[in-house]
Amino acid sequence: MTPRKVLIADDEPLARERIRRLIDELPDFSVCAEAADGDEVLALTAATSPDVVLLDIRMPGTDGIEAAERLGTLENPPAIIFCTAYDHYAITAFEVQAVAYLLKPVRREALADALTRASRVNRLQLQSIQAQEQEQAGQLAIRSHRGTELIDLAQVFYCEADQKYVTIHHNRGESVTDHTLKELENRFGGDLLRIHRHTLVGVRHIQSLTRNGEGHWFVHLRDHSTPLPVSRRHTASVREWLEEHRPESG
Repeated sequence: MTPRKVLIADDEPLARERIRRLIDELPDFSVCAEAADGDEVLALTAATSPDVVLLDIRMPGTDGIEAAERLGTLENPPAIIFCTAYDHYAITAFEVQAVAYLLKPVRREALADALTRASRVNRLQLQSIQAQEQEQAGQLAIRSHRGTELIDLAQVFYCEADQKYVTIHHNRGESVTDHTLKELENRFGGDLLRIHRHTLVGVRHIQSLTRNGEGHWFVHLRDHSTPLPVSRRHTASVREWLEEHRPESG
């Protein structure tokens, strides 16, 4: 995996040097630039596109809080971690969407944990951006072990939650994503219908709703042989969808 790029911003050279040494011990991260004030942070962010910015707060000229506010207006902003000797800026720091607030002297374990959380935030931002870009095209963008994968929503049979992950069953097989069912339902409610706490189905494939001898309801999908259980809570909404989309008789 390519190391995540980190920009260090502190007006004290010794403080920057110490942070650099700590980052050099972390294999998944590398320092791409160093800045001594907020104006340099903005210029170097434009030049190097860091994934994470480690920001001191009290710096000459443009301070860390103002720099963070301006970075937050970028189309794809870096994650922000504040490193400061003062604890009374914490509330302000989180108002500008900082991922972490570390007090000096920064411990290696705390820095590693903050950088990992920052990277997770940036991955989620990337997923969100990709999803928004593809939504108009009727495609779902997910990150899998194969990299970024595009799935045509029209070809999704159903999505099934299992513990922390969701498996998307589609015409090309299966794809696992860390999107939650709730996120998929909120974003693609016109394409995916909730039939169970653990299941969404692709509406284009719904064929019928049946009830077995024991009183349990099942959805049958076109081009998919296995009926899917419908919870009592969601039976009415499935029946309503079928009524609304029943072909008109001539």
